[in-house]
Amino acid sequence: MQLSADMLALADEYGISSDTFPRLQVEAGALSSIGAYLKEKGLNKAVLVIDAQTRAAAGDKLAALLERENIQIQTIELLANHHGQVNADEASLVQVLVETPVDTDVLLAVGSGTIHDITRFCSQKLSIPFVSVPTAASVDGFTSKGAPLILRGVKQTIQTAAPVAVFADLDVLCAAPKPLTAAGFGDILGKFTSLLDWEISARVGGEAYNALAAKMTRHSLDTCVDHVEEIAKADEAGIRILMEALIESGLVMQVLDFSRPASGAEHHLSHYWEMHLLETDKRQLLHGAKVGVACSIITELYKSWIEQFDPSEAKGAYASGLVENWEEISLMIAALPTPEALQYYLYQVGAPASAEEIGIGSELVRDSLNEAYHLRDRCTGLLLINQFKKEQISYPPQDRIGTR
Repeated sequence: MQLSADMLALADEYGISSDTFPRLQVEAGALSSIGAYLKEKGLNKAVLVIDAQTRAAAGDKLAALLERENIQIQTIELLANHHGQVNADEASLVQVLVETPVDTDVLLAVGSGTIHDITRFCSQKLSIPFVSVPTAASVDGFTSKGAPLILRGVKQTIQTAAPVAVFADLDVLCAAPKPLTAAGFGDILGKFTSLLDWEISARVGGEAYNALAAKMTRHSLDTCVDHVEEIAKADEAGIRILMEALIESGLVMQVLDFSRPASGAEHHLSHYWEMHLLETDKRQLLHGAKVGVACSIITELYKSWIEQFDPSEAKGAYASGLVENWEEISLMIAALPTPEALQYYLYQVGAPASAEEIGIGSELVRDSLNEAYHLRDRCTGLLLINQFKKEQISYPPQDRIGTR
């Protein structure tokens, strides 16, 4: 996978050398190239961070390939909780930090989002590089620095380390469970609202905005939407399209050193639901599945907002910026796909399209619409709706009385 001219231009704008980007290999059989890469870089003692599922998907095969290259390896199989899941929490972080030998040269994250978040945090703390080995095209965080962690039961995103290389083996990715691929598409679909929220924040909240970064993130989104049928087939061509879009989105976040283009109110809802599931000791849901559903819910809320809200009544913080930019904001919201169109995209790839389908009840959705904006100090449409609401936001949306 080659870096685009836009990516190189964005890096140059931020004074980042192209040499700092990870090596990117997205092709069938990419696992076979990892050993030679490690030897070339003098990384002869490797730790593979896996779980039970990713051991079977790629971990055992990769270990055998590395041993043939005379790479010394140790495997850390993350311990699952009583739900059979691995969380990016203190227990997992401590396990990797304790079990990693002191003379380790490199960590290999063999898995999807959670394993990468754990590994990138430990990579920074141990001051050793890590290599990304995705086992599913499920999230856009493979190449970013941000590690969403659960610390003391609260979701926090910490800027840590980006991988020095990504080896995305299409044979492995095409064999991944379909819900994981669908989740990757859902994570990309969330860019409809995250990019809008970034524009709102730039106009109303005075946040720094980069048009080129937004353009590139939009390109990742449009590419996946335009090729949704190929992605739904989960063949090599479709998975390559999705994986490269996820990587590109992550690289934009890496250059900017924050997640703003790819994370808005839809992610706040997702994080709120995740924390509720933790508090109630419930099984966690796939990140991208939540984001896709939340994107549709936020879109529906925003479209009702521009129909019902009178900006002349706004008072207090953000009021002047909102009034000044209301016409532009309204046009941008009107240009969003309908919630039904977003749900249809999700259905096409086999993803859940409603809160009910992922087991999130109406009361929890309603609570998140009224409270999730507190999770991040970011100006979003959701924050503004809550800032100026007269009553609680309703859900299901029979009548958005909270925004009248």
